[in-house]
Amino acid sequence: MFRPTAAMVMLLCSMGVGCAGGADKPCTRDEECESGFCRADGSCAPAEEPDAATDGDDTDGDGLIDAPPSELCTPNHDGSIVRSEVPLAAGKMATYRIATDATFATAGTAAANNQRRWDLGGQLTGDADRLVVLSAPTGTWWADLFPTATYAAPLAADSDLLGVFQIDETSVKLLGVVSPEGGATRTELEYDPPATILALPVTAGATWSSTSTVVGYANGVGPGAYTERYESIVDQVGTMLTPYGEFPVVRVATDLDRTAGLTPLLSKRTFSWMAECFGSVANVASQDFETAAEFDDPAEVRRLAP
Repeated sequence: MFRPTAAMVMLLCSMGVGCAGGADKPCTRDEECESGFCRADGSCAPAEEPDAATDGDDTDGDGLIDAPPSELCTPNHDGSIVRSEVPLAAGKMATYRIATDATFATAGTAAANNQRRWDLGGQLTGDADRLVVLSAPTGTWWADLFPTATYAAPLAADSDLLGVFQIDETSVKLLGVVSPEGGATRTELEYDPPATILALPVTAGATWSSTSTVVGYANGVGPGAYTERYESIVDQVGTMLTPYGEFPVVRVATDLDRTAGLTPLLSKRTFSWMAECFGSVANVASQDFETAAEFDDPAEVRRLAP
């Protein structure tokens, strides 16, 4: 049985733009920073360095479409994250610091104006940095199965399975789950209808949900079918401290329930902290069948790192 961590739910939006330079410059306004983003801790986010060789083509032959050199996004801090402020495209990449079975209290601490503050800036047991790359569908064995796909992304630190996603002005949808290679032992799962993972724009109090029938093969076994339901709410506003810096964020809480008929197969809760122009800067996935609204023993924690 295919068993992703619930981090898959928000990995789609966890691609803070990989940048460099100017991170320690003090600031009070966005326009004081080369990157156009003054972080909540008073430092400039790093600016993306143009690269003449990176022009939207596969210049290095790695099968990925390289990101264009000048796609800087300037946060306007209006409390609404729209499509242009979600950096999801084939070729985007970012480094995440990931820990499994760590200790972290998802409730955070109280802050001014009825907001919350979360701190994931320090070390967690078992931390490891991982470069996460959004790959292009072109040339893959599964491309014809998902002709509307925008990109694919790894689902979890302990799995090589890829989620296949589509993004447009109104949503990010999960189309399917595939293995890197085809063949007799392939994973090939299709969602009907596609699962709505993120509804755009993202604003405090917004909710969305979807129910999908998942059909196909898992590690060559199948065909089989089951149902997945996703329910999400933007439930908190505040700041999140990561190794990369501190961000004004909104928190998206997502519950995943998987069933076969009336039989529960899996339930998970995921929190994703989203910032304008960086997407999800931190994700926390619960243990299986977590019943508490907030928890302190997550199965996986990942946050944006330099």
